[in-house]
Amino acid sequence: MTIDRSGSAVWTGGLKDGRGTVSTESGALKEQPYAFASRFEGARGTNPEELIGAAHAGCFSMALSKVLEDAGLRPERIETRAVVGLAKTAEGFTIRSVRLTVEAKVPGADAAAFERSANQAKATCPVSRLLNAEITLEARLVGATGASAGAGAG
Repeated sequence: MTIDRSGSAVWTGGLKDGRGTVSTESGALKEQPYAFASRFEGARGTNPEELIGAAHAGCFSMALSKVLEDAGLRPERIETRAVVGLAKTAEGFTIRSVRLTVEAKVPGADAAAFERSANQAKATCPVSRLLNAEITLEARLVGATGASAGAGAG
């Protein structure tokens, strides 16, 4: 079974002077602004890395809840923060790391069982696995002069 979810972005202008918006299919995010300044200079607005962080934190928290429940433990609260490390390399900017930090209240759990569960959740969380996923691309240029342009990569 495959469940498809989507997000979208619209960008206008150049890299530093341009502006964009991101939206989600569900409408939870609708035309949220982002720009060079919100990504690299701390200006107001979102950026791809914090969205990846939020998605990873949410996914990991759900995965940890499942792992704990499978072990007969019911979490009262799981709070996760994901810090996404964006670094400039010789090849350009690259997401080099994600640091997950989790605090949880789990009645009946001991530290060793919790650590095992957290490590299992990290390994099985779909967003954790996404970071090693195959990424495919379909590109289509619209409004170009000449023949229609399209590319697919797998």
